[in-house]
Amino acid sequence: MSTPYPFTAVVGQDDLRLALLLNAVSPAVGGVLVRGEKGTAKSTAVRALSALLPEVEVVVGCRFSCAPGAPDPACPDGPHETGPGSSRPARVVELPVGASEDRLVGALDIERALAEGVKAFEPGLLADANRGVLYVDEVNLLHDHLVDLLLDAAAMGSSYVEREGVSVRHAARFLLVGTMNPEEGELRPQLLDRFGLTVEVAASREPDLRVEVVRRRLAYDDDPAAFAARWADEEDALRARVVAARALLPEVRLGDAALQQIAATCAAFEVDGMRADIVMARTATTLAAWAGRTVVLAEDVRQAALLALPHRRRRNPFDAPGLDEEKLDDTLEEFGGGDDAPEDDPDPDGPGGGGQPPQDGPEGPQDGPADTAEESPRPEEPAQPEEGQGGRPAGSGEQSPVRAAEPFRTKMLSVPGLGEGAAGRRSRARTDHGRTTGSRRPRGALTKLHLAATVQAAAPHQRARGRSGRGLVVRRDDLRQATREGREGNLVLFVVDASGSMAARQRMSAVKGAVLSLLLDAYQRRDKVGLITFRGKDATVALPPTSSVDAAAVRLESLPTGGRTPLSAGLLKAHDVLRVERMRDPARRPLLVVVTDGRATGGPDPVALGTRAARLHAAEGTASVVVDCESGPVRLGLAGALAGELGGTAVTLDELRADSIAGLVRDVQGASGAHRRVA
Repeated sequence: MSTPYPFTAVVGQDDLRLALLLNAVSPAVGGVLVRGEKGTAKSTAVRALSALLPEVEVVVGCRFSCAPGAPDPACPDGPHETGPGSSRPARVVELPVGASEDRLVGALDIERALAEGVKAFEPGLLADANRGVLYVDEVNLLHDHLVDLLLDAAAMGSSYVEREGVSVRHAARFLLVGTMNPEEGELRPQLLDRFGLTVEVAASREPDLRVEVVRRRLAYDDDPAAFAARWADEEDALRARVVAARALLPEVRLGDAALQQIAATCAAFEVDGMRADIVMARTATTLAAWAGRTVVLAEDVRQAALLALPHRRRRNPFDAPGLDEEKLDDTLEEFGGGDDAPEDDPDPDGPGGGGQPPQDGPEGPQDGPADTAEESPRPEEPAQPEEGQGGRPAGSGEQSPVRAAEPFRTKMLSVPGLGEGAAGRRSRARTDHGRTTGSRRPRGALTKLHLAATVQAAAPHQRARGRSGRGLVVRRDDLRQATREGREGNLVLFVVDASGSMAARQRMSAVKGAVLSLLLDAYQRRDKVGLITFRGKDATVALPPTSSVDAAAVRLESLPTGGRTPLSAGLLKAHDVLRVERMRDPARRPLLVVVTDGRATGGPDPVALGTRAARLHAAEGTASVVVDCESGPVRLGLAGALAGELGGTAVTLDELRADSIAGLVRDVQGASGAHRRVA
């Protein structure tokens, strides 16, 4: 086994280390989500935590880590009698992003269950992580069905594995730790709320700190064992402090003043539900124990709020996490200063006090916790020229960006047909989850048994197999896999007209609001998104296809307008992007969303060029929708004509709303759609 990087050798990242240590002292805090850019020691710190966790007492031979003093009565390896057990190190079990459902929850041998009535169960990662740490790197990229299983296990403290009425249950109480890069997409709110604490990490911009990071990493890579030995004393001291804090934790008193501050803080920041209050109370109590105190002070409540609330105050994926620290201080001051520390408590600033982890030693400088910056207020928008009757702004030059109108709930736009892409919530697809539509012979391991088809396949052979008694003689060739239909996520590629004909203030604000609404819809339906804009003489890929919907919203917000309308350039750029994406991920079907008034100007014969570019998409069967942004009493119908050339559908901004009279669901036409132009 390779020597892990020492926890105490991590340079800086004080908030990250503190959050992990608080969970080591009290798993009831509820885990931690680490958000930050790549290369910031997120995974290194989490994996190093295992060396600081106290050993676990387990029943000898139990694959589910039952406690000897209180074994699980429903343990598949039980029943166990109470008695002495054995000690083993606490586990940090890593869940790969691409893991299968069976790898996570375990696998049941259906063939033996049907033929012999035996529950032959192979435990999964949830069983391995029981009474330990379950670590998910890139947790925001985890498949939806695995997220659902994690949510169930985290809520109930147990895992259920069911296969056609045969079920197994085992305990699954674990500390959930996840790391993620926000640039690759955000987490579902349900899973986000399951993390007790969250921290933001970033690489230091101080040259001395960066030098120390490189120096230590090179020393570790040259000789991991020798490097770990250099930090052995610091590791032992920190491990002893974790044990001492655990022992002190039951004696810590959470007074009424601190509880009042916690409740007032959660109310002031309008967090949903009561989980935030509970997590803050547990965190503040653990902070006091970590500092060697038996009374919770106002400083503990403040630190608990900074760790427990930032990810709970987000209202949509485009809100930046973080807290207004001035508002936090005002709230704490208004509702009292907390309890005073007793005279016999250790000095909070002494060797055993303080909320921060110990320093890294004399050889390494330290990096303080990163400040949480508030979103800066938007600058006052300069006046825009009004749109004339002909649909053109008074000036043809570039106009400053305008703010998007309020987003709204949109109709569901879906790709026709049946796909086989990544699990999501947009278009129909063959999936591992959903309603059963038929059966087939299994390819590889059987995961979803179609019981009726299996019995039907085995029934004609019972006499030849010498069946006697009531049991059914089932062989592997009889097993049938259930085929299911669910929903997939798509690649939604936005092609947005940012030319002068769209530059009037009210129109562009409405257009941005519509695209923002579609982006929110794409976030909820687990789509990848991309953004192409066209104006002037060319088109630009403002955002390559990504799972980070909030990144697309940021690019949209700063989108300037003005100039001519190179419609063909935008469609050709979209064709190039989709061609590359088909090679990268052929199973993910695209949905092209063109947001324009349909005008095409600039260059020789721009209308004919736009028509030919549109027919390229129609020839490849790309599902498409044109959001018609034309306004005013006189309408030319150019967007509808463009939709016909694309073989798609046109909708107006008003029709895009889910509450419009046009209906709630619209399937986007593909190349064989009714609007396809017959040459």
